[in-house]
This record gives sequence, structure tokens and C-alpha cells, in this order.
Amino acid sequence: MKEKFADFIAKSTIKAADRDHRRKINFNIGKYNSVVPQGKTQFTDLHLARERAKNIKWKAISTLDTQLEDFEAAITKRGAKVIWVENAAEALEAVKKICEEKNCKTLVKSKSMVTEEIHLNEFLEKNGIESVETDLGEYIQQLDGEPPYHIVTPAMHKSKEDVAKLFSHKLGTDPKATPEQLTLVARKVLREKYVQAEVGVTGANFIISDIGGIAITENEGNGRLSCSMPKTHIVIAGIEKVIPSMQDLALFWPLLSTFGTGQRVTVYNTIITGPRQSNEKDGPEEMYVILLDNGRTNILANEKMRESLYCIRCGACLNACPVYKNIGGHTYGAPYSGPIGSVITPHLQGLDEFKHLSYASSLCGNCTEVCAVKINLHELLLENRNEAVEGGHNTFTEKIAWKMWKQAMLRRSWMNMANGATKSWVVNSLLTGWKESRGTLDFPQKSFNQQWKERFKK
Repeated sequence: MKEKFADFIAKSTIKAADRDHRRKINFNIGKYNSVVPQGKTQFTDLHLARERAKNIKWKAISTLDTQLEDFEAAITKRGAKVIWVENAAEALEAVKKICEEKNCKTLVKSKSMVTEEIHLNEFLEKNGIESVETDLGEYIQQLDGEPPYHIVTPAMHKSKEDVAKLFSHKLGTDPKATPEQLTLVARKVLREKYVQAEVGVTGANFIISDIGGIAITENEGNGRLSCSMPKTHIVIAGIEKVIPSMQDLALFWPLLSTFGTGQRVTVYNTIITGPRQSNEKDGPEEMYVILLDNGRTNILANEKMRESLYCIRCGACLNACPVYKNIGGHTYGAPYSGPIGSVITPHLQGLDEFKHLSYASSLCGNCTEVCAVKINLHELLLENRNEAVEGGHNTFTEKIAWKMWKQAMLRRSWMNMANGATKSWVVNSLLTGWKESRGTLDFPQKSFNQQWKERFKK
């Protein structure tokens, strides 16, 4: 626990003081903020659309067992194989077994947060299998040896100059190459990998229960190539991705696009209902769907936290969060960052190690305000804090500190015992951590209580 917390504090302190990092993030999020309002105009009643989406996800999660069974029954009829796994280790072993059967040496994969969650690339590398990210942002991060920085925009923290320098170092391109030229280089490299790959891996934006389908939405076409060019297609999806009906996509695809990138709808939208059929000319010969729990049923069993499973991974809460915009995605030390990451990570990976993420919030409520499916994120963060205390996950020092704080807050006279000079000395001289990334704090000579009484007397 102490290691994760100490690492978080160290990284966040550095990032918060890194003006260049903040400049890049504010620039990229500013671009996002400029287009999202236009995308939202496609909804006649945005509030109603979000409310309806939340209700659909409520139905799906409330009947998760039957929804997933219906999905399995429908997709297996078309020749796909469904594998249920309890944790990351089982998911990795399932992928390994398939790759060994297919004698796979090269694997291509589209953007997928769940594969980051189980650390698929590292596992495959250890087992002698080349795993290539085909999403441009993910490919950039893979070249740089970094995990994704953002749920939707993996390389958000990089400028075009940073990418040009990286490509020059790794691929020998002109260090002054334009974004268009760099994209063409990446396309050429990745096309060769598609031809070589025996297996393609994708995630799932949505699991469609009634038709037994996997819905993927993207802007580059790499997801469609990853599931269609290799002879074997593996889908790895969290069990919470389910929606009841294909008709629901008419709502969820535009919501995800608008709140994720500001688009009315993304460029490529694909529904996969199985491997290539006898009357079809293209597509994979075999298809596997790995349904991953990995702590999700823990959240499902928690009535107060269950709402977090409604998330469609649009990333809007990250872009709205003042904490995320200052400390960045890598600081969180987990695949899912920002407000939604702070909510679910303690339950997916343990409160002992990650309870501190629930305190990495100003509780301003902006994340709740922008959520595409109206998850009460700031309230769930408070619930996490409560569970940490009730479960005995707070330290002895924390208990004493909060007890002293409570007593001081309940007795105004205690707060008035010291004058402004004394309070300033305590904060600036004794609590030195305050000044590491801030200026000195100067308290007024008169307390708020004293000033209030004087004003009232007048």
C-alpha cells in the first residue's frame, strides 16, 4: 500500500510542476472542448438521451447473467467459441493456448483498455510472440515503451514534435516530418504486420446480447483489419460491456463518439457476429470471445458501486477533471485513470493498494456533470473513501489526524487560539510539503470568526 501511495505522490508532484506537460495537455483537451459542444447538437434532448442510456445499462447490469448467456447462445450458433475467465491469469493462458495451437509468431491488436488491464503485450513478449499495436496512438506509445496515457487518446501528452522525434529515433524518419508523413510511415509498417499476423485481437465497445454480436467503433480502420485479416480473431471483453439489443447502438454509438471525440459518429463502426460463414468471402476462419471478470463481479455485488459498471469508456470525465489535467494519466499507476479509474481501480485491484486514488479528487462534480451515462462519479469517490475507513484500510496516523481535525472543527475557540502569524509559521515552516510546489501561505491576523463578529456588530 505504502509503495503505491508513495509512487503516486512522487509522480503527481513532478507532473503538477511540469509546465511543458500541462501546456500539452491543456492544448489537446482544449481541442476536445472546442468540438464536443457541436457534436452534442445532434441530440434533440441530450439530458433524455443520457438518462435513457443509463437506464439501458441499468437493465443490462441488473440482468447481467441472462444477458451474457443469451449472447453466448447466439454467437456460438454462428461458430464462435466463448471462454469465460475469472481473472487476468486465466485470460492470458487462454490467449497463449490459442496462439500455440495456431503457431502464432505475430499478433496484431486494436486499441483495447482491457488488454492493458491484463498486461497482454508484456505476457506475449515473454512467450516469444510479437504483439503489435495498430491504433496510431497506441503504436506511438508502444514505440516509446509507455502504457496509454488516456482511455481514448493514448498519446495525448505528446506533441507532434515529440512524435516526430520518436519516429526518427525508432524508425529512422526525418525528425522534421509532418504528421501526415508520419502517419504514412506507420501505415506502411503496420500493413506489413497485418499480412504477417496469424492472430488478431480486439476488445469490444459493446457486447450485444440479442444477436450475439461484438460492436467496435473506431476512426482508423485498424480494428476492422485486426478482426478480419488474420485467420484467427480473439475478442477480449469485460463482462460489463453488454447491452440488451442491437437497436441500442443507435443511442450508444453517437453518445460514445460525441463524448469521446466530439464527433457525431466515428468513421468505422463494425458488428461481428462470428467467424467467416460458408457463404462469405472474407473474415477470420475462427473466432474466440474471452469474457473477463477480473473483479467486476465484486463491483456488481456492491449495490452502491454497481453504477460504475455503466461506464462506456468515453473518457469525458478525464478531460473534465482538474486533477487529471494537472497530474496526467500515468501518475495513477493503473490502466484506468481519471475519475472513473479512481472509482473502479480500488475494487478491481484492491483497496489496500489503491484507496489513495479515491482521494485524488477535488470532488467538484465536473466528472458527474459530463458523464455520457450520468454516473454519479463524485459520490462514488466518497463511497470509496467511506468503504476504506469502514474496512479498516486507513492507517493509525490517519485516524489520529482526522480525530484531531474533527475536534478542532467542532470547537471554533480552538481555531482562534493562534493568531495569523502563528498559523502562517506552522504551515510554512513545519508543514514544509506545502511549499514544495506552492508559494508561502499567509493567514490574516484576524480569524474568519473574529471578522464575522466585527461585521455583524456594525
